[in-house]
Amino acid sequence: MIRRGIAFAAIGALALTAAACGEGSKGSGSGGTPKVGLITKTETNPFFVKMREGAQKQAAADGLQLMTAAGKFDGDNESQVTAIENMVAAGVKGILITPSDTKAIIPAIAKARAKDVLVIALDTPTDPQDGTDALFATDNFKAGELIGQYAKAKSAGTTPKIAMLDLAPGVSVGILRHNGFLKGFGAANVDAKASKAVTAPQVVCAADTAGDQAKGQSAMETCLQKAPDLNIVYTINEPAALGAYTALKAKGLEKKVLIVSVDGGCTGVKGVKDGQIAATSQQYPLKMASLGVDAVAKFAKDGTKATGYTDTGVTLITDKSVPGVEAKDTAFGLQNCWG
Repeated sequence: MIRRGIAFAAIGALALTAAACGEGSKGSGSGGTPKVGLITKTETNPFFVKMREGAQKQAAADGLQLMTAAGKFDGDNESQVTAIENMVAAGVKGILITPSDTKAIIPAIAKARAKDVLVIALDTPTDPQDGTDALFATDNFKAGELIGQYAKAKSAGTTPKIAMLDLAPGVSVGILRHNGFLKGFGAANVDAKASKAVTAPQVVCAADTAGDQAKGQSAMETCLQKAPDLNIVYTINEPAALGAYTALKAKGLEKKVLIVSVDGGCTGVKGVKDGQIAATSQQYPLKMASLGVDAVAKFAKDGTKATGYTDTGVTLITDKSVPGVEAKDTAFGLQNCWG
């Protein structure tokens, strides 16, 4: 992550920096280096660390000055609103954002777009999706489908009892992965357009984790109290998955319960290699950021605006593949992981 540069004290707890990727300090409005902003949900999540690396590298290649900001926690909409306002005031040509609250952020984005700032969502679409000019992201519904299909094939012959360790209510990326998993498993007839997370008879427990390892462990402990015979665990991401594994291991159940996840970070892929996680859907944050920055560079150069959705890819990673579900092994996963 790029943490050096100009600090904006007005944003309080939010970290906002401007990292020079070329000469000039006043932005394109005064003949200086054009600026691009990147706003992530948090500073420390390895996913966003890699996203910043991609943005920094592409900004340097495109001759842009990169500004970055992040909230204190996943869901910190107030900080993201402040970051947008500060970046617009600083004269950015475009803003890349992973929205924490996909609905609440819309008015702030609309104000930026009204001032001719190109706004692109990375990883997480806004609600509605056309709240930004464009979206560069994993197909999160497909990511969920892949691990759902895998879990279905891997658990054939058993009565499925599923625990769903989700993200948080109303967050689009969480809804898409959740619903995709149930669709892939064949437990629910749902598509990517659904605005709410659905449930199914096979689901014996559901709990939110905020994508946090400690909360994932706590959620798994709660689910084991409710349904001690559960045998499949869907997790929103790999930190939650590793937390679930810790809880299962404490009960001696780690070899009896199948855990699947989404992300493809290096720690998560190692978890797959070590047998803690059965399979994970790998996404590519560096690609999201680099494509986003390049789109802003084109907009700054000639006014060309990126539009619509660009799929940045997803790959199922497992060392125990099953027929009918395309996958790559952990050697591939470790070559392409992040964090």
